[in-house]
Parts: sequence; structure tokens; C-alpha cells
Amino acid sequence: MVLVADLNFSLPFSNPVLIFASILFIILFAPILLNRIKIPQLIGLIIAGAIIGQNGMNLLERDSSVILFGTVGLLYIMFLAGLEIDMADFKKNKNKSIVFGLLTFSIPMILGIISGIYILGFGVLTSVLLASMFASHTLIAYPILSKMGVVKNKAVNIAVGGTVITDTLALLILAVIVAMSSGELTNDFWIRMGISILIFALTVIFGFPILGRWFFKRNEDNISQYIFVLAMVFLGAFLAEAAGIEAIIGAFLAGLALNKLIPLTSPLMNRIEFVGNALFIPFFLIGVGMLIDFRVFFSDIETIFVAAIMTLVATISKFLAAWITQKTYKFSAAQRDVIFGLSNAQAAATLAAILVGYNVILGVNEAGEPIRLLGESILNGTILMILVTCTIASFVAQRGASKLVLEENEESGEVEKEISGERILIPINYPDNIEELIHLGVTIKAKSAKNSLLALNIVPSDSEDETKEKYAKKLLNKASISAAATDNILTELIRYDSNVVNGITNVIKENKVSDIILGLHKKQEISDSFLGELTEGILRRSNVTALIYHSNQPLNTINRYIIVIPRNAEKEMGFAFWLLRVWNIGRNTGAKLVFYGSNDTLKYIQQVQLKFSLEAEFIDFEDWADFLIISRDLKADDALVVIMSRTNGVSFDPTMDKLPKYLNKYFNKNNYILLYPMQFDFDGKGYTKYGGTSLLNPLLEGVNNLENFGETVGRLFKKK
Repeated sequence: MVLVADLNFSLPFSNPVLIFASILFIILFAPILLNRIKIPQLIGLIIAGAIIGQNGMNLLERDSSVILFGTVGLLYIMFLAGLEIDMADFKKNKNKSIVFGLLTFSIPMILGIISGIYILGFGVLTSVLLASMFASHTLIAYPILSKMGVVKNKAVNIAVGGTVITDTLALLILAVIVAMSSGELTNDFWIRMGISILIFALTVIFGFPILGRWFFKRNEDNISQYIFVLAMVFLGAFLAEAAGIEAIIGAFLAGLALNKLIPLTSPLMNRIEFVGNALFIPFFLIGVGMLIDFRVFFSDIETIFVAAIMTLVATISKFLAAWITQKTYKFSAAQRDVIFGLSNAQAAATLAAILVGYNVILGVNEAGEPIRLLGESILNGTILMILVTCTIASFVAQRGASKLVLEENEESGEVEKEISGERILIPINYPDNIEELIHLGVTIKAKSAKNSLLALNIVPSDSEDETKEKYAKKLLNKASISAAATDNILTELIRYDSNVVNGITNVIKENKVSDIILGLHKKQEISDSFLGELTEGILRRSNVTALIYHSNQPLNTINRYIIVIPRNAEKEMGFAFWLLRVWNIGRNTGAKLVFYGSNDTLKYIQQVQLKFSLEAEFIDFEDWADFLIISRDLKADDALVVIMSRTNGVSFDPTMDKLPKYLNKYFNKNNYILLYPMQFDFDGKGYTKYGGTSLLNPLLEGVNNLENFGETVGRLFKKK
């Protein structure tokens, strides 16, 4: 038994339980207290770290545990940046990222070298290393943008891409200078570094996706998947260090490599963000704060002068890079603020450079003291620069993100009201496919609609067996847990009816359902009778968008979606709405969409693609009699989406009646979705429960006007 008298309360705390509890309370209360005076959470944690650290109240020591968790937090920020980036937009704007990366590297380098030589009076080697510190930056404001939901913005993608370029170049300069100072800068050095970096990049970019897809196919356990992701992050970071560059580059590339395997709407993504934002990233910020020594402000004039010059040069040069990028690509002031906020904070790479430079001894002076490449004044000045630049970056990034949110809401506020009636019904029958059905529902729905999912189980009304009702509740509870893991609320529905079709159609009417997802058991083949019963029953008696889903592997492991579209599909009333569902699959999973259809139909889809960065391909395919040709193009990790039609629909093709046989024989090893578009209401009028007549009418008119269709559907997709 441990008595109070036996506990050690001396400063700094040495009890591990007390240390961890203290940090948790800081993470909990520091942001709350400082938010009241409009200080961003990130700055609140840095200030709290300075107060409790060895240079403040000396409550906690910046020991190995703080450094360890802080390193995890830093790698987590870079990993999330690579994981959340819109890959289609990233590819589309890669040239802009390169331009910004070169600007945000070259401008600080030029100004840094000039100020180091002519203002601070340093040597050329010291000035170059100092300038490389200005050129690098840390995405310390990225969590702010992530919480505000603007990480998909073009400006964020460009800034993140530019970060990798400038940090890589800055850290390469650091390696070269260290090699020069130690006399190791030989031809062997360049050959060794070039080969090691190439091997590292190829291993992460091509090897990690293969390994990740293999693992996710064979392991559905949530904990195992999360541990696997963490292991890949640190493996990428270690491989980067082994190649002679900083670990943050490896973490970012690991995020890019796993980007398509961890969709934004998946439970795994929710867990990754939660753990990082709750624990690891705050640890990193507190650890940065512990480095700050406020006493330097009052004790050393030289340090203050050096810190002021360093901060001014770093801030002005980063702003110039963001301003030139804004003017070059005609960005808004809010987008410029976001780019500047992301690129101004000096932390991780800067700390690496200053510590390496400080430890490089060039010789000794007359007093026998070591002459360092970067002296004490630069070391202390760097710490103050980190505090100021992180503060500026957080405030500016938060201001820019707030403006971007308002701009996006103004653009799509009216549409959001019109599409607020989204309701997706998922009948639940088998425990094996519940998670995949919920995952598909989350993938196709609007991101802002957190409570649009409904799960249904039909209990025979003539049955007196209570176990069936208990089993139904158990299935629905499992569905609710799966939805909650993605931060969505699911409504559980139990229907007592002797006829399954009647039960489902009545629920559709009563709850004004817009979409229904019908799942096939993993071992069940789709039969003529099954499809016939649905056609005669649910599909004929309801006018909603219907998806019949067969799952053979997890959604996140799908590489491409092959979408086969019948002739005249654009003339169906539900054309734009099923296109929205397919579009959301591509955007939320990162998978490539390959559309097979007639030229007339593909033109409308291409009009929408012009307005959004989505990886898509269009292939002319008009004769459904040759449907089996599709099987030659379908690979192991591809999924098939077939756009169907009711028999009285304008896009109906007789080949659709043969699809059950085709799917069972040639496509059963792949995921597939049979998608039936929304139809007219029972009285023959347009369907107005979902979309509203103000949005539906221009959509119908748009089939005669390509540009109008693209603009109207673009408005619909904007908020989605």
C-alpha cells in the first residue's frame, strides 16, 4: 500500500502517473481557458508547455517520454496531411504545388543569406544554413484547418504539396553543409544519397499500397488495422532517416501511399484523427512550448536582435511566397491567408537544423571555447522565432479558414436547404455484411447529413417467437455501432409485417426515403427470381434511387469503379441523383471512376467533371449486347457499377434481364452494384420529396443544354 507520505511531489515531477495526468489536464483545460480570450488551441498548448516546462514553473521536465510522444505527434501531423489530401486535386494542381514549393524555398533562402551576411555579420556557411531554416516550415496549423473542414480546398492542397518540396530541399542543404563542415562532401556522398532516396521513395510509394491492400483484405479487426497504420507511418519515417532525410518526409509519403486505402468516411479514418488530435499532436505542441525560455527576452540583447531579424525575414519571405502564389493563380485573400498560415510556422525542420548546426564544432577560440557553426544567440533566437511564427501562423490560418467556410456556405447555402431531405434506408438481414452496407451508405451520402441513415429489419407479424425480435434488435444495434464509428447517427427501425416487400415499401413512404441499399449475402448469388421480386415489388412500388450491393472485399481496397451506363440514361429523371451517389463514392474513397456509355450520355458527365477534381476516364460503349466485354477490363481490385432501369424506363435495355446470369458467372469475385435511378412519383408528377422542384426543374431542362446541366449539377455536388 502506497501512503501519501511516500509520494514524491518535488519539482520537476518524477512520478509517471502524475506526469501523465498533468499533461492530460493541460490538454483538457488550456485550450478552454485561452479560447475565451480568442487564442487558438494550438498556441494555448504551446504557451502551456512554456509555463510548466523547465524554463517556467519547472513542473515537468522535457524528458525522453515527452520527446517520444512529441515525435509521434509531429509525424502524425505530416501523415494526416498526406492522408487527407485530395489526390485528384493534388495531381491536377501538382504544377502549382511545385511553383509554390520553389517560391517558398527560394525567397527565404535569398533573403536569409543576404540578412545573415550583411545584417547579422555571419559567414557564408552559417548564413546558408540559417536561410535553410527560414525556407523549411511545419504544418502546425493543419489541425485547425482539418477541424474547420477546409482541407479539401485547392489552397490547402497546394500548400501541403509545397511543404514537401521546400522541406526536402532545406533538409538536403542541411545534410550537404554538415558534410562540407566535416570534409565528407565527395562524389560518393552524392551517389549514396541519390540512390538511397530513390530506393526509399519507390518502396513507400509503390510498396506500401500493395502491402496495405493485402492487409486490409485479410484483417477486419479495427484494432489491428489501426496498429498496422501506425506501424506503416513509423516504417516510412525510419526509411526516410535511413535514406538520409528527415522522418517527416517519410510520414507524409506514407500518408500519400495509404490515401486511397483509408477513405475519409471510414471508421479507421475517424479513429486515426481522433487519437492524433486528442493525444499525440497536443503532446508535440506542449513539447515545443517546453523549449521556450521567456527569460531570454529580458537578459540578452544580442539574442533579441537576432530573434527579431530571423522572425522578420522568415515571416516576410513566407508572406511574399504566398502573395505571389495568390496573384499568379488568382486566389482569394482567404486562400492566401491559409497558404501563409500553413507555411509560416517554424518548428520541426527548424529545430532539426539548429540542433545539428549547434553541435557542429568548427574549432576553438583563444579562450579554448568551441566555435560552433550556429552559436548560442542563434539557438535562443530560433526558439523565440518558433514561438512568434507559430502564433502568427495559427491566427492567420484560423482567420483564412473561417472566411473559406463562409464563402463555401454562401455558395451552397440554398442548395443545402434543397437537399436536406436525404434519407438512405438500409434493410438489415445478415450480420456478415452489416458493416459493409453501413460503410457504403456513409460513402454515398452527403457529408453534412449526419443523421440521414436508417436501418430496417422486418419481423414477421404472424410470428410469436420473441427470439426473432431480439435478433432484429441485435442486428440493428450492430448497425448503429458501425455508423457511430464513422461519426454518424443511425435510426433503428423494426417493422412487423408478414410481407417483406410491403414492409419495406411502407417504410419508404412513411419516412420519405430518397435512397435504398439492398445487400446480398456474401455467399449468395443474385437470381432471376430475386431480381424479379425486387422489380415487381420494391422497385415498382417506390420511386427512390435503389442500390443492390454485392460485397466481396472491403470498400477501401477497391482501386477502380467500372460504371456501365445504358443509352438514354441522361433522359431518366434520376440521372443527376444517381450520378451524385457514384461521384461521392469516387470522392470519398479516392478510387478512379471509369464510365462506359454512349457519347451523348458521357458528355453530360464530362460537364460535371470539368468543375471538380476527380480521377475519371470515359470509354465509348453503346451496344449492351457486348456486355461481357467489360469482364476483360475488370481486374481483381475493381468493382462494377451497372446503371439499370425499370422496364418502362427510357433507358431500359433487354440485356438487363440477362444480368443475373452474367454477374454470377463472370463477375461474382468482384464487388458490384446494380443501381436503379429514381423514378416519377405515383401520380406521374416529378419526384419532389428529394431535391425540391426549384432544383429538379433546371436539372430536367439541362438535358437539352450541356452547359446548364453542368452548372446546375455542379451546385448540387458542391456541398456534397
